[in-house]
Formats: sequence, structure tokens, C-alpha cells
Amino acid sequence: MSTTKTILFVTGAFVSNSCWDEWELYFESKGYTTLAPAWPFKDAPAETLRKRQPNDTALAGLTLSGVIDHYAAIAKSLPEKPIIIGHSLGGMITQILLNRDLAAAAVAIHPVAPQGIIPYEFSFLKGSWKSLGLFTSSKKTYMMSFKDWQYAFVNGMPLKDQKEAYEKLTIPESKSVLRGGLTSQAYVDFKKQHAPLLITSGEFDNLIPPHLNIRNYKKYKANGSITEYKEFAGRNHNVLGQATWKEDADYILNWISKL
Repeated sequence: MSTTKTILFVTGAFVSNSCWDEWELYFESKGYTTLAPAWPFKDAPAETLRKRQPNDTALAGLTLSGVIDHYAAIAKSLPEKPIIIGHSLGGMITQILLNRDLAAAAVAIHPVAPQGIIPYEFSFLKGSWKSLGLFTSSKKTYMMSFKDWQYAFVNGMPLKDQKEAYEKLTIPESKSVLRGGLTSQAYVDFKKQHAPLLITSGEFDNLIPPHLNIRNYKKYKANGSITEYKEFAGRNHNVLGQATWKEDADYILNWISKL
């Protein structure tokens, strides 16, 4: 049984770390100590960060390795090895931190696939192509439009809720970080044994469709470590903020309690 009572939440791309606010309060009410640190150069309210678009040169220069090392340093600084829970690109980072033996257990919520899993699913390509900005300068940050947000994150939600989530969460992003997901910076040794891992997906997630998460999960099957997969019905990529978020949190809490 896991005795760890520290949760480290890892935020994904495009959104503020405030996406974990309700999760932190809920996990703390269950007896855990939580922290959800911002990425480097993102430790400010979403509105403040948006005002820096597209000329936030510090953020534009950030790399995926820089973000990973940032969270690795935090994990190492904690009094006990944490349970790491990440969403989207934060889910991939969670898998990498687990691979580095920095987690007592890990949960990757709708994670971006690590290197070696080619994301050929059409909805992923449609939802992510603009953000990579492969024919644009990496010296300028990328800001997801509301139209793209509707497709990639909040499809199926009422328009009012889509707009509220956009205003609350969306922030500019480093193209260098996103492009790093296509390189060895996103490497995971799937054959290496690891602490328990849960990968979750959502039925209606356009950005990271279930099929992509299943392929991610199956890469681990030969290594003998505890690796589990769960698909939730009715979830889009904004799973942390949907009305059903507490059901997902309860499933994760129950999974942790059985380790």
C-alpha cells in the first residue's frame, strides 16, 4: 500500500495552472498535501500572461526539457516521493518523471503521447497543427483562438461554459515546448520497470482521442509493472473542468488507495 500523501499536479500546454484549483482543494479534503506549480514564466494570472502575447520572449525560449527539469527539481525537493498527476502535455511529462523514478505512483490524464508513438489520429492533427507553428518563428508565442479552443478542449459543452473556460484558463504557449514533443526530449523507456501508472482517456476528447491513449498504454505491457487504463464516457479534453471532474478524481483516489 502506498503511504505517500503528497500530490504533485503537472499542468499541460495552453492553460494556466489554475486548472487544478478545485482538484487541489478536493484532494486536500481527502488528507493529501498538494501543489500545482506553474511552468517557468507562467506564474501569473491568465489575463496578465495574455497581455504579453506574442512577444513574451522568456516564455518563447522555454523548451520541453526545461519544463520537465522544472518539475523534476520540484519532485526531488519534496519530503517524500510524490504521487504525480498530469494532464495532456503534463501527462506526458508525468510519464517521463515516472521513467526517472521520481514518482511513488503516477496518473496521466489524457496524456500527449511520448516519442515513438506517432499520433496519426486526424482529430489530434487538426487540434494541434496550428500550435506547432512549424512555418512560423519560435521567437513569438502561440495563443489558441477561441474557435480552436472549442474544437480542441471544450467540444460538446454549452457556449457559455466554453467562453468562461477560455477566459479563465487559456494562456500563450511556447512553440519550442510543443515542438519538443516530436523529439528525444519526449523520450520514455517503455521497457523500464516503474511505479504504478494509471492512464485515463475521454470518449469525446478531440485533441488526445482514446485510441491514441490506448496505444500509449499498450507500449508498457511487456515491462511487468502495474499499468492500468480507464476510458471515461462523455469527457472532452477540458476534463479537469467538466461537471464530471469529481467522478474522475474519485476514481483516481480509489486507484491510489488500493496501491
